[in-house]
Amino acid sequence: MIKRHSDVVLEITAYDSHTVENDLNAAVDMVRQYAMQEGRHGIMVTQHGYTSYTVAVSRDVPYGQTHERREPGTGR
Repeated sequence: MIKRHSDVVLEITAYDSHTVENDLNAAVDMVRQYAMQEGRHGIMVTQHGYTSYTVAVSRDVPYGQTHERREPGTGR
């Protein structure tokens, strides 16, 4: 499930690897459209747990790049 918080932040919750992969790819594509219009920031994908992720435009990521990070304690 993809929950839109804004044009720049999407939350993904999924319980199987196939859905996680599909939803993350779809969310990155959606956020990329906004990032390309702005032309200043990249995309950060954050794993919050085994079933919870966010995809967001981030000023900490250079334009044209996508970075991934895991919050401490996710076990991966």
